[in-house]
Amino acid sequence: MFELCTDFAATIAEHWTVWLVTVVLIVAAVIDGFELRVPNWITFPFIIGGWVYSTAAFGWAGLWWSFTGTVLGMSILLAFYLIGGMGAGDVKLMGGVGAWIYWTNTYYCILGFAIVGAVMAIAMVLIRGKWKHHYTQFWTLLREIRTVKDPEKLSELAAQRKPTMMLLPYGIPIAIATIGYFLWTGMLV
Repeated sequence: MFELCTDFAATIAEHWTVWLVTVVLIVAAVIDGFELRVPNWITFPFIIGGWVYSTAAFGWAGLWWSFTGTVLGMSILLAFYLIGGMGAGDVKLMGGVGAWIYWTNTYYCILGFAIVGAVMAIAMVLIRGKWKHHYTQFWTLLREIRTVKDPEKLSELAAQRKPTMMLLPYGIPIAIATIGYFLWTGMLV
């Protein structure tokens, strides 16, 4: 039994960054689930900590890897934020993931997040019996994106529509997809 505990502790020590990201994501998902927001006291230290660690561990190349992961994580989700599809905390949370696991891994986590988020959104709509309402909003949103090219105007339209929308705490699918990716690839062992 003691040997099993020692092996587990050694594994955590070897993969501590993945475990840290996992714990941060779980905390963020729980808060987002209750409050529909991911607070800055989680996201900013998460991003900056990734940059500092990567620089200390790998020098300027590490900072570059971390920074590109942050940019990738935030840039894709930023488009959805600008049209009112998600909150800024969700965007920063994904940027923090990128700061710690770099762009190649972040890319796969974003793909997983898109799938998990879509499944959760469809399930929420079906469970609440709001299919027709959200179906109409979805096509309205797509039409606005095609016709209204000004991001500020799209943001205004999204703000007007927000009270009638069912909000998905995106911190949850971000956590599920990222932790699932860690498990799938053996990073979380």
